[in-house]
Formats: sequence, structure tokens, C-alpha cells
Amino acid sequence: MASDGTLNVEVDVKSIAPKFWNSMRDSAIIFPKAFPHDYKSIEVLEGDGKAVGSVRLITYSEGSSLVKDSKERIEAVDEEAMTVSYSVIEGDLLKYYKSFKGHIGVIPKEDGSGSKVKWSCEFEKASEEVPDPHVIKDFVVKNFLELDDYVLQQP
Repeated sequence: MASDGTLNVEVDVKSIAPKFWNSMRDSAIIFPKAFPHDYKSIEVLEGDGKAVGSVRLITYSEGSSLVKDSKERIEAVDEEAMTVSYSVIEGDLLKYYKSFKGHIGVIPKEDGSGSKVKWSCEFEKASEEVPDPHVIKDFVVKNFLELDDYVLQQP
């Protein structure tokens, strides 16, 4: 019998929350351009790529060993709270996990020195042999830090 699980991570970034959030929300445009080593393309298949119900096809670069592509649907967005939730609905990840949902939140630091980015996922393994998605968590952390560097270089 397969098992369910969750993973959580928090990343401190130097970017102010609204700027980081807006850049993350524009990931379909920014990520393939700024991080071609990770993303070949992010294609918006339905909706505007940001609103609830939008579907995006993410094609990862050649270096990605676990996942080559992933189709995600945006399930919830709160622009004011700077949170978004998504579900993986097709792609390589579903070979390992029956279901995979991610949640991202950007929280301003009280002292104004940057932000805290929270990511969590809920998953159901396809089998007991499948490990928890720590590789994906590590990839997300790397992406947040790279996006922070990118945002800090923008005017």
C-alpha cells in the first residue's frame, strides 16, 4: 500500500515580498529565460498562466534526471496574501506519485530586510519503494535562491 506524506521548507530571501511574488507569478516568462539550465519552456495551455484553473506545461532542461515534463493546474491564488497552490495533473512525476500538490507563500519580513518563502507539498506515493520527494524540495530551494538573485539584479 502506498503512503501519503508532506514536505515543508522555508527559504529566506533578500528580495522584498511583492517583487519576489510578482517575479514568481511571471515564471512562465522569467524561468526559461533566466534559468535555461533548469527550464526549457513553460507553456500556458489554459487560462493566463496565473489564475485559478490555468494549466501550464513545464518542460525541464536536459539535466533533469527525474522529471522531463510536468503539467500543472493552478488550484488557488490569493494575490493579497501572496499564496498559490497547484496540482500536478500529468507528466513524469506521476510515475512516482499518484498525486502531488504544491503550495507557495511569500511572507514579508517584519524588519523589511527581505522575505520568507514557504513551500510545501502533499503527495501520495505510487508505491512504498518511492522515496519522499526530497529531490524536488532541493530543486525548489535552489530555484527560490536563483530567483532571489535574479530579482535583486532587476531595476
